[in-house]
Amino acid sequence: ETRASWAMHGFLEFICGHSARARVLRDNFLFKVVPMLNPDGVISGQYRCSLSGTDLNRQWQTPCRFLHPTIHSCKQLLRLTKSARDVV
Repeated sequence: ETRASWAMHGFLEFICGHSARARVLRDNFLFKVVPMLNPDGVISGQYRCSLSGTDLNRQWQTPCRFLHPTIHSCKQLLRLTKSARDVV
């Protein structure tokens, strides 16, 4: 969504910036920035649905690797990160 894109833009500018607060955060935390998980739907004017017509917000619990690949991959990344380190 447009608002979420602007919020992410602001966050990235801050966290990559030169402020002392940003530096402290970067020194103490690993940030995994996940891009838009619905690019095919957004390009066609949909905010929640993929090109297949699936509301991806409703697929988070049990995403199918083939029907919801972005959600499935994001969950895999979160699981892998959680197994390797503490997640806050």
